[in-house]
Amino acid sequence: MRGAAVNMAAVSSVSRLQDLPSDPLLHVLSYLSFRDLLSCSHVCRRLNDLSKHNPLWKRLCHQHWLLKESDRAQSALSWYDLFVQTYSDLGRYVDVYAELKHTWDQLTAFLQLKCPRIIASLKEGATESELDAVEAQIELKLPNDYRCSCRIHNGQKLVIPGLMGSMSLSNHYRSEVLLDVETAAGGFQTRPGMKLCLPLTFCFHTGLSQYLSLDHEEGRTRGEVFYPCPNQRASDPSAIDMFITGSSFSSWFSSYVQNVVSGEFPIIRDQIFRYVHEKGCVATTDDITVSVSTSFLPELSSVHPPHYFFTYRIRIEMSACAPASASCQLDSRYWKITTSDGNVEEVQGPGVVGEFPVMTPGKVHEYASCTTFSTPSEYMEGHYTFHRLANKEEVFQVAIPRFHMECPPFRRPPTKQKHEEEEEEVNGSSPSWWHNI
Repeated sequence: MRGAAVNMAAVSSVSRLQDLPSDPLLHVLSYLSFRDLLSCSHVCRRLNDLSKHNPLWKRLCHQHWLLKESDRAQSALSWYDLFVQTYSDLGRYVDVYAELKHTWDQLTAFLQLKCPRIIASLKEGATESELDAVEAQIELKLPNDYRCSCRIHNGQKLVIPGLMGSMSLSNHYRSEVLLDVETAAGGFQTRPGMKLCLPLTFCFHTGLSQYLSLDHEEGRTRGEVFYPCPNQRASDPSAIDMFITGSSFSSWFSSYVQNVVSGEFPIIRDQIFRYVHEKGCVATTDDITVSVSTSFLPELSSVHPPHYFFTYRIRIEMSACAPASASCQLDSRYWKITTSDGNVEEVQGPGVVGEFPVMTPGKVHEYASCTTFSTPSEYMEGHYTFHRLANKEEVFQVAIPRFHMECPPFRRPPTKQKHEEEEEEVNGSSPSWWHNI
């Protein structure tokens, strides 16, 4: 009797549902996910009909696949059928596709205007069968967000400049290419210290790569992105430290693209330079403004011994509104450098990187220099000394704003940690830090 009563109540509820007008029901359905909508379609014929209402699926097509009216018109399908068709191809990526597609769209729109050589190097998306073949080759599953990105654009051709940023000093150049998945699979690592890691990027000039961890191995977590850093103090070549650049492919790629499209990374000679400008790192003295951006160079750095290499780019600009009498020339620089362990050093010297720039109204002078430390973070500040061109006796100082340099988080292999700590106790403390400023 109890079961019969429940069934009667259900029938009664469905009957009342049939009597409700469509508008309030559609309003309720508009709050549901596509999974819940599909579940509702199995409740009764009324909900089956309403759950396929075109405006409901128009919203979901845009939310999950970024599809527009022009896409629907071209397909000649209803929004519901278009969602189903797209899901049959990309359904495994439904939770990550919209974010990655939006990120790629932002990047390609920016590159089209600013870096035509890079945009021309991007490859078309890989197919599911091609990605399946790579997984069969390496005998491991690729992270879903990485697979999804490869479906949109399968990396770039092996050309310069690289999509993932460049860096140039007087005798050092780096430009990282985003590898296509087939090339990456050719560099898949099985050796101790780098087990089950796939290269994401590659630099022809330095051999540098960022790697994607495909499993929980040797202290890494699946999906983590990092620069490998061999422990130079260890006798075991498998002692590899890591500079961690992302907790997942999505966070790594999205963070980089945001820096590119927001103008955080400068575009110099059709290349993306990975200098980061710290907010508020600008100082104006009279008519002269000084701003600073910095970059960490993992390929010239190490954790053991602690040796962290940074480069910084300084822009000196005289206001176009300054009078001609304000014209001046830089004579010398002064730096106060403070490391994270509290060590302070003061440095003075003539000019900047061997130059003595003359500043006139509207003039901009930029230069890059570098410095190394034995602590992972530090900050610098100081001033330039100028003299007026019209009166060499008129000498004044221009402030350089405080700017911070901090290396990415790093981690040592847990199995090596105790042995390394014992070695450090035997070998003594870290070497002193030095500067090339």
